[in-house]
Amino acid sequence: MEDDAPVIYGLEFQGRAVAARAGETDSIFFLVGTQSLKHDNQLHLLEFDDESNYIEKQVFSHLVGEISHISSSVADKDLLATCHSAVVENKVKSGATVWRLPNIPRPSMSMDLNSSGSQLGPGSLPELERVAELVGHDGVVKGTQWHPGGNGSRLVSVDHKNLRLWDLNSASGAAKQVSCATLDLRPTFSSVRWNPHFNCSQVGTAVDSSVQGWDLRSMKPAFTIDNAHSQLVRDVDFNPNRQYYMATCGDDCLVKFWDQRKSTAPLKICQSHSHWVWSVRFNPFHDQLVTSSSSDSRVILHGIPSLSSEPITSADDDEDGDGSEKREQKPLSDGVLSRYEEHEDSVYAAEWSAADPWVFASLSYDGRLVINRVPRTTKYQILL
Repeated sequence: MEDDAPVIYGLEFQGRAVAARAGETDSIFFLVGTQSLKHDNQLHLLEFDDESNYIEKQVFSHLVGEISHISSSVADKDLLATCHSAVVENKVKSGATVWRLPNIPRPSMSMDLNSSGSQLGPGSLPELERVAELVGHDGVVKGTQWHPGGNGSRLVSVDHKNLRLWDLNSASGAAKQVSCATLDLRPTFSSVRWNPHFNCSQVGTAVDSSVQGWDLRSMKPAFTIDNAHSQLVRDVDFNPNRQYYMATCGDDCLVKFWDQRKSTAPLKICQSHSHWVWSVRFNPFHDQLVTSSSSDSRVILHGIPSLSSEPITSADDDEDGDGSEKREQKPLSDGVLSRYEEHEDSVYAAEWSAADPWVFASLSYDGRLVINRVPRTTKYQILL
């Protein structure tokens, strides 16, 4: 078996939500949610053994409806939030709920490559522990994000028109809305991402074809990128190491990189997809690496060393200064590093592991989760 071979896990139902278990830095965990109108939905907790290529799973029932988004607390690995919807009395009921993963001894259910997650029946599934509901949203809840630090009591959410900041008291089971910003007229939110810089006081949001940053202390705009894409902006992300740099993607099939201080034109444009781009993510450890996923059924690994925090070195550099000949190692350059084509449907999300900088997972609508690795040659170009 090749070290870079993908590992495939199949959900019983369709899905579009995946997240790394953010508070877990020792082992590789991913959270995956299902979307089924006819059956009880599930949340899968997957532990991936990178050496054996085995997946160990725990499956929990998610009875409040289809899962459209998952976010995981950095401060408490057992806390997560889901955005969900269900049809109740011929009406769509949407909401967001904070859950705690129950402490249940995991059975020995390790699974090899191309495994399926459908062996358990709904009646045998343990339930998630409900911590609090985020009450008061207007319409469909598009996403939630946990504070990147702190004690795990703060998170934000967006629905069509509102950005809300919440304070969570997990002991009492209550979530209090601290503040709210509301869009005027026609524009609507489509996603939100917490900025890890500026003392975590800002978030970025996708608003129609533009990007809007918000200062959570005042709930006033912090920065704006007007017409960032020619069509709808689907996702935003912040460079973890360079405080003004960020990435966006959208329905114009493009991934763009920006400096918030010079928002009139992007720093770089990547034209690697042939359909809508749903997600873009910086590697949390090595900001030269960026993933994007699209409705063209592809996940692409981009190399962006020219915009990263790491200096670009040349293979001709003489480290010792004595003229001695070194083993040639071609430096990382901007461009597509790898294309991953294991999916056969729209890939709605791709997320990096919180524990291993070289592993990421992607999920397509048909319920196929694929765990991939950064190519070994790329890894050596960064490390050596």
